[in-house]
Order: sequence, then C-alpha cells, then structure tokens
Amino acid sequence: MKNQISNQTFDEERSLYNIKDTEVLNCKFEGPADGESVLKECRNFCVNRCSFSLRYPIWHAKKFLLKNSSMDDKTRAPLWYCRDGEITDSSIGGIKCLRECKNISVNNCHIISPEFGWRCKDVKITNSTIDSMYFLFESKNVDIENLNMTGKYSFQYMKNLKIKNSNLDTKDAFWHSKDITVENSVVKGEYLGWFSKNLTFINCKIIGTQPLCYCKNLKLVNCTMEATDLSFEYSEVEADIKGHIDSVKNPKSGTIVADSIGEIILEDAIMKCEGKVLTREQSSIA
Repeated sequence: MKNQISNQTFDEERSLYNIKDTEVLNCKFEGPADGESVLKECRNFCVNRCSFSLRYPIWHAKKFLLKNSSMDDKTRAPLWYCRDGEITDSSIGGIKCLRECKNISVNNCHIISPEFGWRCKDVKITNSTIDSMYFLFESKNVDIENLNMTGKYSFQYMKNLKIKNSNLDTKDAFWHSKDITVENSVVKGEYLGWFSKNLTFINCKIIGTQPLCYCKNLKLVNCTMEATDLSFEYSEVEADIKGHIDSVKNPKSGTIVADSIGEIILEDAIMKCEGKVLTREQSSIA
C-alpha cells in the first residue's frame, strides 16, 4: 500500500471517504459525532487491527482486506454493495452484514448478525462461527467449509451452494433452494429442505421432525437420521439411510432404504404417491 493511516480515532461522517491504496492500521471508528459511512467508496485498501462502533462502515468498497478487526452491534449494516473483498480473523456483531456483495471470502471469523449475507454472489466461508437468522437469503454461488452455524430460516431461496464438514443448528433450512450439496455435516432442525430442488446430502447426519417434504430430485447418500418423523412427504427422493427412520409419510416417487423404519404412513393423499419404502433386508431380497 502506498499510504498508511494509523493510531487515530474517527467519528465524523465519511471520515475516510474514497481512500485508495491505503492501509488503515490500529484505528478506532467511534465517538460522540456518531458518524456513518466512514469507509464509503474506498478502493484497494486494507483495514488491520481496527475497531468499529458506527453505522454503515464499509459500503461500495472494491478490492479490500479486513483483518484482525472488530465491528460491534452498533455497526448496523456493516458491509453493503462491496466486491472483491476478504474478511479474516475478525468479529462482527452488526445486524444485516454483507448485503448484495460479490466475490467475498470470510475466514476464521466470529459473526453474530441477523440477516447476514442477503442477495450475495460468489461467497466463500471457511473456519468460522456464525449466528444469524435468514442466513444467506437469496444468495448464489456459495462455498462453505468448516462452519458452525446457528439460527433460524437459513439458506432459503439460494442457488448453487456447497457445504462441507460443517455443523448447522437451524430451522426451516434450504426452503425453496436449488442445486445444493451438503457433505460430511450435521444438520439439526425441524422442517428441513421443504420445496427444494436438486438437494443432495452425502455422509450427513440429519436431526429433527418432518424433514425433506415437497422436494424435487432429493438425494441422500450414506446418511443417518435421528428423531425424523413424517419424513419425505410428497417428495421425489432417492435415499440410502444407515440406521433408523422414525416414520416416512407419502413419498411421491423414488426409493427410500433404511436399516429400520418405525412407521410407514401411506394415506389417501391429495397428490399421487408411488414412492417405495424398504428396509435394507427387503431391498436385498428384491
């Protein structure tokens, strides 16, 4: 970086507006003036070991690195309309972080931010913990690995998402999502994956009531299921389950195989349901 701004405190609106080719080091953005948009429309800059306590700190930024820094709960909407950025080794507590951003990586971060990551594209999240409601709503082209995530209504209306080696404690996840693959992960929460299309779980553990209903082209490969009653209702599904399923209800089509199944419910349904439900023993005989 050609320039450096260090060891200062800023509280005015747009304090460092439109800076370029600059490292901002060990600075504080806080104070009585309650200024907002402190780093708006900046380009090719690095923020290192800084703390933020003002609204809208980084908007319309391009080619940036935010590292070893913190944004508290006063930093409402911390990053919007940004592109080509990296957030690493940082903590973020502001609501609505990351909105309509593109080509952003998040690594080794601790984030508590309701409505995190809405309508973003080309996002990579690794080695992080995130607590968020409506996490990544309507985002596209997202890769996630080694994430511990908590919060309701996650991954809804998403397209092209890959998740590996993660632990997801959530509710109503993946609703209306398309082209999703989850591998080697634990997914806990009720009403998982309803109305999804091309949703695949590989080597996963699924926990919670009434999972995976109204799905199209649903696949489960070498998965386990726990406390999963009324599973697969009206879904087009191919499932290979190791262990037990509490109950399966009215699968629309495909084949479900498990070591054991507590109850198979085939009711007079509003939809035509022709799915096969078999224990592994029955499957081997067939």
